[in-house]
Amino acid sequence: MTDRIATTPFGGGPFSIALFKAHEKLEADRAALKTSGNRTGKTDKWQFLRALTEARDVYALSDRAITVLEALLSFHPEKELDGSEDIIVFPSNAELSLRTRGMSAPTLRRHIATLVKTGLLLRKDSANGKRFARKGPGGEVRDAFGFNLAPAALMAPEVFEHAEAARAHAAEVRKVRAEITLHLRDISKMIEAAFEDGQGSRSPALWLGFTEELKGLSGRVARHSALGDHKQRCDGLVRLRARVESAFVAGMDEADLRERDCEEASVQTGDISHLKSRMSGNDARNERHIQNSKKDDSFEHHSEKNETDDRAADISQRQDLNHGRPEAGQGYYQETEAHEIRGSAKGDPEQVSLGDMKRACPSFADYALEGLGNWSDARKAAELIRPMLGISKDAWLRAQQHMGPAGAIVTMAYLVERAEEIKSAGGYLRVLSEKAEAGKFRLRPMLDSLMNR
Repeated sequence: MTDRIATTPFGGGPFSIALFKAHEKLEADRAALKTSGNRTGKTDKWQFLRALTEARDVYALSDRAITVLEALLSFHPEKELDGSEDIIVFPSNAELSLRTRGMSAPTLRRHIATLVKTGLLLRKDSANGKRFARKGPGGEVRDAFGFNLAPAALMAPEVFEHAEAARAHAAEVRKVRAEITLHLRDISKMIEAAFEDGQGSRSPALWLGFTEELKGLSGRVARHSALGDHKQRCDGLVRLRARVESAFVAGMDEADLRERDCEEASVQTGDISHLKSRMSGNDARNERHIQNSKKDDSFEHHSEKNETDDRAADISQRQDLNHGRPEAGQGYYQETEAHEIRGSAKGDPEQVSLGDMKRACPSFADYALEGLGNWSDARKAAELIRPMLGISKDAWLRAQQHMGPAGAIVTMAYLVERAEEIKSAGGYLRVLSEKAEAGKFRLRPMLDSLMNR
């Protein structure tokens, strides 16, 4: 009769049918242990806690609720929980707060109520609502009032099963997320290679369309998104990848056929000059020397004897900047001299923030396939746009060496913003790299000139 009275909560706590059924379930589970040869009702409390942490989404438990349960388990001296008998722990509120790293009393009551509702705990309240134990002459506990951990021990098989399913689901999510990342990387590199090899210029609508589709499927691969969303995104990337690979292979075959036709025509006419140039080395493939067919002596070659002319151009350029943007027909050195200052250093990412670059160069964000959230995204966008602007790898590497990675990225964004005005972006970048090497280049004046336009 005493056990049945103890099913009611002390004080203002209401008695509910759910609470009554929880006590009935406890007794039914204990009775089932006697007829089941496989279940013992015993479990390691720390392994159980780990499994519950993995399966907490199934039971809608927060991390703090599990912390409270961990504290209650720590008051049981044995490592093993035996659900065949009551496991009563009776900590004071002060001690329970200490073992939950200072959790307040209202927060403790809220999470304990959640554990009781989930079926992991049962209250056994005394007549006055206090938690204590009555001991016999030998010090053994005869009766105790507090929290009963036996339901948690009896739920162990169910919890372990849910934990196993949660681990399998997490492994599947990791697999699909890794596949998405690989597809994103491979597709972006194939598109970049297509622009590098000239396929993008021969079929711009096709490859720019691929770029837009990839942008729609890009973005952060969230770890906690639904598995179905991950699979849907992965399927879209697989289909896009198949089309990109087919177009890339077709473009390579077309280029090889065009090259063979050119060789045959040259042999028939006796013109083998271009064959000799191929034998001596291919500029695009071997990167031995990058030559711009539209080179401008005003920035490709200059010497010390031109210092007076450069100084005069600098004064003229500064006057133009004060009255508005310079004319597009002016020489590259004349314009870039406006960014020289005494004692300036390489481009520093702390001097020009990512937000400043986005405000001054809004067009650059269109090429960030995963969004322009950090400098890593900006670097990927710069490497994607480089072949579109006709900038060689050699010029890009030199820019990073002399300007620093962030300085080169900001400069690339500047070139994108002024792509319609600058005839040779590769030559322009080489000029700025030379100035950075000489310590005469800064990023801030360059961006300010865009902001003031």
